[in-house]
Amino acid sequence: MTQDARSALLSAALNAAERGWRVFPLRPGSKRPALHGETACPHTGPCASGHRKWEQRATTDPEHIRATWSHGPFNVGIATGSSGLLVVDLDVSKEKSNGDAPSGAATFEALCERTGHAVPDTYRTRTASGGEHLYFTAPAGIRLTNTAGTIGPLVDTRAWGGYVVAAGSETPTGRYEALGGPVAVSLPRWLQSILQPTPRPAQAPSVAVVGQSRRYADIALANETRNVESAQQGSREATLFRAARAVGRFVAWGDLPRSVVEQALQEAGEAAGLPASQCRSTLRSALNWSIAHNPRRRDTA
Repeated sequence: MTQDARSALLSAALNAAERGWRVFPLRPGSKRPALHGETACPHTGPCASGHRKWEQRATTDPEHIRATWSHGPFNVGIATGSSGLLVVDLDVSKEKSNGDAPSGAATFEALCERTGHAVPDTYRTRTASGGEHLYFTAPAGIRLTNTAGTIGPLVDTRAWGGYVVAAGSETPTGRYEALGGPVAVSLPRWLQSILQPTPRPAQAPSVAVVGQSRRYADIALANETRNVESAQQGSREATLFRAARAVGRFVAWGDLPRSVVEQALQEAGEAAGLPASQCRSTLRSALNWSIAHNPRRRDTA
């Protein structure tokens, strides 16, 4: 990589930081974080008091950014949640056999039309695969998380727990480029209403019963996430499908938000080596089945 290209990546990181967006390094030519994982943590430097993940280590400090990018031609990751962002990811269909499959952009445009709104004019980028990222300022006081397919097919979101690749980064499939919109506008209320979890209705169970149920749901999700991450080649999709069906009942019962389950299992499936689009399709099918076949738990006296 030329010195000009390395300088361009540093400029991309600094430009994002100037907007108040927290950045961290991605592997050169990749979308994967360049920081060490928990199992390889040396527990020194930033991790002296405990392992710090990429979301915690993302920064807007220009000196820290310059020091980091002096070590290599890193692509630029933006930690969406801690940057106060929600990014809508409009993907393109990867099913070559179906050339008529609508893109995420077409799905989102149709949704805007049905709800009587124009497609928001906000900061946006073109992704390496030909999709788009729409950047929005997240509402204050509300912790939105990642979603996969909640808005529509090939329309995902990145917020707390997620990140996006910044304009100026480059992968073997293409370059991330800014398309327009000088600033990220506020997340439209109508879109927020789709993404914001529905408040839990008043229930009869005692606080102790509800707390125990939620703890059990959290443990179940953690166990199924580990099962998916450790699945061997040839059984990964089946393991993901079984995990989503097993945890889906807690979504139906109101113990876990669907967005939390989708995020955890989506990341586990991708970590196991499954394509992102395959994970989304499998999760959508399995969770829909589980929710439909597990009616809300009856009140407990």
